Amino acid sequence: MNKVILMGRLTRDPEVRYSAGDNSSAYARYTLAVDRRYRREGNNDQQTADFISCVVFGRGAEFAEKYLRQGTKIVVTGRIQTGSYTNRDGQKVYTTDVVVEEQEFAESKAAASGASAGGYQRPVAQAAAPMPSEASAGDGFMNIPDGIDEELPFS
Repeated sequence: MNKVILMGRLTRDPEVRYSAGDNSSAYARYTLAVDRRYRREGNNDQQTADFISCVVFGRGAEFAEKYLRQGTKIVVTGRIQTGSYTNRDGQKVYTTDVVVEEQEFAESKAAASGASAGGYQRPVAQAAAPMPSEASAGDGFMNIPDGIDEELPFS
């Protein structure tokens, strides 16, 4: 099985191109910076990133062109594909890409704007205290007042 799931931020805007011919289709390339945590001497958590090359075809590429920008945090699902080519100097170059099958946003627009500003977005409003009828009975279930059996849509 060849399946990859990644969550990271785009290092730059996607590069979108269209194939030539009657049945032209879009393809997009972008690089995801995926956090990697590791421990070093001194028990300090150091953080670095892996830069993963991704390619997406068709409607996914059109989506990337329209909505994805540098710094956007996304989750991608796909497969690893390797290949090779000979460059202009005659040297063989090996490639590894993630062929994206699904991509989706990993954070809200508000969280993204907070992250790009370099800070944490504090919630705007605090949740109200639960009403007495909504309070937990301690067993993990909500208390339902007596006498409302007729109003329930199921029996």
